[in-house]
Amino acid sequence: MANNELTVAILGPGGVGGLLAALLSRAGHRVICLAGEETADTLRTNGIRVRSAAFGDFTAPVEADTELREPVDACLITVKATALDAALARVPATALGDALLVPFLNGVEHPAHLRARYTSTRVAPAIIRVESTRVTPGLIEHGSPFAEIDLTGDPVPRERLDALAAALRTAGPTTRVLPDETAALWAKMTFLAPLALLTTRYRAPLGDVRTRHREELTALLEETAAVSRSYGGPSDPAGALARYDTFPPQTKSSMQRDAEAGRALELDAIGGALLRAAERQGIAVPVTARLVRELATPRTD
Repeated sequence: MANNELTVAILGPGGVGGLLAALLSRAGHRVICLAGEETADTLRTNGIRVRSAAFGDFTAPVEADTELREPVDACLITVKATALDAALARVPATALGDALLVPFLNGVEHPAHLRARYTSTRVAPAIIRVESTRVTPGLIEHGSPFAEIDLTGDPVPRERLDALAAALRTAGPTTRVLPDETAALWAKMTFLAPLALLTTRYRAPLGDVRTRHREELTALLEETAAVSRSYGGPSDPAGALARYDTFPPQTKSSMQRDAEAGRALELDAIGGALLRAAERQGIAVPVTARLVRELATPRTD
């Protein structure tokens, strides 16, 4: 990554991946999107069109293939956790080589999974705060007034993280490099899990959850904070609740949107991972356990 222009593969050019692919391409980087044959054909022919109040409306050209076939500087993984194992077939370890592998996934367990499969010192987990949706293959709607990325990776050389962060920052998203991978992942988990579990369980936006189910929300925040603290992560349930109160009342979690669309839920990557982490530390999380159990049980109403 010595040159300013990078070659970046995007595994899963959906709402997040498509937005990042288009922004990086517009900034002058070479982008290769990895997807199924039909989506790859569409992207090769038409590029990626973005509608965004923050970044403007534009179309960016990208390359596309069904599998990574050449070395790149970085490969961004932007698929859902439920599709991760199948999607990784598109990224052979032999083709990835020395590239950074940057997963934008929910949960805290995926870095270890990826390090067991690829070069461990090249896995650089990232967290993104954005609302971005793939309307159709190649058409992305960026709805939030922001796109913020935290890039981390304890065993990754700092200069490599800085180079990728600089490319992302120049392309548009506010990007920073954090020194503590565990703290970064748990900071997201402690904020995401309560939102995802409760909005999905009650089929309601955040505004309803924080008023009608506030006691449950508070209890869940305290449970996730306790687990996070036991792993050296952040613990501020009151601060998280205050942040929730600033969000628009119609805010929905991505898990809730998946449930509404009939898609597979990231229940195991979020709720299941939280339960496993709590069990390892001997921490009781009864509210979390009940919500995960209820969400795992098919509803008939």
